[in-house]
Amino acid sequence: MGAANLKSFKPPRRGDVIRFAPYIVIGVILIILPLFLPSHLQYLMARVFIFAIFAMSLNLIWGYTGLFTLGHAAFFGVGGYASSILVMRYGIESFWLIAPAGILMAALVAAVFGFIALRVSGLYFLMVTFALGQLLSSLAEVDAWRDITGGTFGLRGIPPPNLGIPGFTWNGISWYYFVFLAFAICYFLLHRIVNSPFGHVLQGIREGEPRMRALGYNTWRYKYIAFIIGGLFAGVAGVLFAPFMMLIGPRHFAIITSAEGLLYVLVGGAGTLFGPVIGAAVIISMEYGVSMYTPERWPLILGAMFVIVVMFLRGGIYPHLINLWRKVRLRYSQWKH
Repeated sequence: MGAANLKSFKPPRRGDVIRFAPYIVIGVILIILPLFLPSHLQYLMARVFIFAIFAMSLNLIWGYTGLFTLGHAAFFGVGGYASSILVMRYGIESFWLIAPAGILMAALVAAVFGFIALRVSGLYFLMVTFALGQLLSSLAEVDAWRDITGGTFGLRGIPPPNLGIPGFTWNGISWYYFVFLAFAICYFLLHRIVNSPFGHVLQGIREGEPRMRALGYNTWRYKYIAFIIGGLFAGVAGVLFAPFMMLIGPRHFAIITSAEGLLYVLVGGAGTLFGPVIGAAVIISMEYGVSMYTPERWPLILGAMFVIVVMFLRGGIYPHLINLWRKVRLRYSQWKH
């Protein structure tokens, strides 16, 4: 039996190895590199992964389904607030209890918002999602709920997650690998979703919803499910963000956070799974570098980068990197022959 298995084993083809080489190299670098970095850069990379999860969740709704929303930060904020309130107001310390609760709450809010917003389309959908997100931001500032939400200043001093591991302490490297593991799981799940028949239907809706309806698909149901899934993954990012930054506030519901997510997706490449990751890494790294020298110039530099991407990198950075890699592979194969 063992011999038969050995005979049936086929080593990976050279073409497959070359095709996946960039991903293998990136994965190895992301695992090893943090061991040689100072703690502040470890924290920076962990922050990139948190917002990469947020950007990928938005990309599922916008890039793959074609639903342009300005209220996606609502689910990010709900995840962060729900888990933090359980810790700070109700004394529930176990991360394995508060994290599922925060993620589930984000998914439930997405289900309610999606049921409302998906009754309209186009510009009206955009405005409804914007209004719903701002509604949550305003509710978080209501004085009557200050004892729960913290009011205008939000919740501060949120403790790090209690994983229930004796002797475990949080530092830059532990935060990095914890967030990196969460990112890897989210990336794997989203990869399976967008490459499944369900994901192919979403892309069909993006390219031509009337045609998909004519083929017999209930497009509203597919969009609704995608909206909920996107909200769920945004909740994951919020659950990680709140204890990582030790705060969560009304602004994390608001349009400014949603706009940041849109920039990550747009700069990296909408409709590509890895594009939002690159967008988050580029923008957050540039913000960190610029803020060290001229923080007041960051909005100007961000605007200039946005214009450059729109004018010269249509579709985002990631598709251009893929095209460049294909050219390298083609020239390599030509050189070999």
